[in-house]
Amino acid sequence: MTDHSSDLINQVARGIEASRTTSATPPGPTEPRRPQAPAEHIEAINQVFALFRLNYHNQYYAAYPDAEQLNQIKKLWLDSLGDYPVEQILRGARHAIEHSEFLPTLHRMHECCQQGLADLGLPTARNAYLEACNAPSPKAAQRWSHPAVYLAGRDSDWFLLAGSPERDSWPVFERHYRDYCARVMRGETLEVPRERALKRHEPEPLPVEEQLAQLRKLRDETGL
Repeated sequence: MTDHSSDLINQVARGIEASRTTSATPPGPTEPRRPQAPAEHIEAINQVFALFRLNYHNQYYAAYPDAEQLNQIKKLWLDSLGDYPVEQILRGARHAIEHSEFLPTLHRMHECCQQGLADLGLPTARNAYLEACNAPSPKAAQRWSHPAVYLAGRDSDWFLLAGSPERDSWPVFERHYRDYCARVMRGETLEVPRERALKRHEPEPLPVEEQLAQLRKLRDETGL
């Protein structure tokens, strides 16, 4: 991590802390604090805005003329995009740059993050969840839209997906699926494991003498 990136991370972190201590809060029970964003996500947001600054130079400075305002906007983006893997955020930024002449809004950035999945043949997390829940058995024999869907379903437990309420199964599946999506975006190739072929056990033929003995026994029992 460069010294410049470290300074940006520290600056955003100080801004977050300052907003917590100086904002006016009415008396009464306070809401539970959201866990502080991981450093890698803060770094990813800084990288996104650095890319935007290089590619949308005039638009960027027109939209973010004030450093304090820029820090507030970064915090908003960090909070809104924090559930995406870092790789998906960065791929979404690249998609925005490659497909639009205009500086993306936060809403557009969400769309670009989803489109980054589609560029790799990955369905959205929601569509992947429905595909996994509705897939018949044997699972490995089905035609999956992407191996990540099968692997996330397998790791989530097929029984959980088939028999548990969505409020229980969806978070488990989503976590596994996002992990596999991140691996794909890092360049890893995923595969659905092949089913092991069942060995066919052909019975060995009986000796001729035993076959004749069984035939005589059958004749005696049937009277033929």
